[in-house]
Amino acid sequence: MSQARKSAITWADGREVPLIGQGTWHMGEKASFRQDEVRALQLGLDLGMTLVDTAEMYAEGGAEEIVGEAIRGRRDEVYLVSKAYPHHADRQGLAQACEASLTRMGTEYMDMYLLHWRGNISLEETVQGMKILREQGKIRNWGVSNLDESDMEELWSLTGGDACAVNQVLYHAASRGIEYDLLPWSRTHGVPVMAYCPIAQGGRLRRGLLEHPVMTDIAASHGVTPSQIALAWVIRDGDIWAIPKAVQESHVRENAAAANIRLTPEQRQQIDEAFPPPTRKQPLDMV
Repeated sequence: MSQARKSAITWADGREVPLIGQGTWHMGEKASFRQDEVRALQLGLDLGMTLVDTAEMYAEGGAEEIVGEAIRGRRDEVYLVSKAYPHHADRQGLAQACEASLTRMGTEYMDMYLLHWRGNISLEETVQGMKILREQGKIRNWGVSNLDESDMEELWSLTGGDACAVNQVLYHAASRGIEYDLLPWSRTHGVPVMAYCPIAQGGRLRRGLLEHPVMTDIAASHGVTPSQIALAWVIRDGDIWAIPKAVQESHVRENAAAANIRLTPEQRQQIDEAFPPPTRKQPLDMV
């Protein structure tokens, strides 16, 4: 019997955000790929992957421009996420970076705005900047990316820090370090995790995941690809988003279809045996 799980995370305001969204890392880097990238995102929206994640860092705003073109005329369908550089994470820097991102994407607000990774600016200053943006209606929610458990504890100790709505980190079956401390902390404090590189585009053992016999055998039993099994594994408990990037139409369709794959308890156990969960603290995996 397959493992049952939710297909979306529901916010306090009742909005549902599908567990599989769309990433845009490396988009916007080559003009010759632009229309293919726009079409891929639009197809993803058509298939229900309405969470779109980008960042001012990606192609120095080029990816946000791709996103802007893809969502034109259908902004209300999209749960839009972007990220600010750490050196823009003070009040003035966030205000300017947010405005620039909004302009590139052709929208008046973001659903979620993230600190891309921790830099030299204090978390307290970042929290204050995010609070102002939210009060101004520029962003609906804010969160962080690449923060470990100790960073989250520090954030939570600050006035307003507990308004952080998500933590985006690297996570896939061959990179499970967050399961030791960060993921339990996140679940206890009600902060969903958003997994980047969910089909092992980066992180430990990335070359060994999709080619592993366990993954290929499970994929064959479902009549799908190992990448789809990797995605199904990331979202298996219904409380973690996955944001794979795809440009080819076939890959976009595969990603969307992965939301319907249910791994059996036996298959989950097989993956645990092939890629064991951590038994001690590990450095946060990042790319």
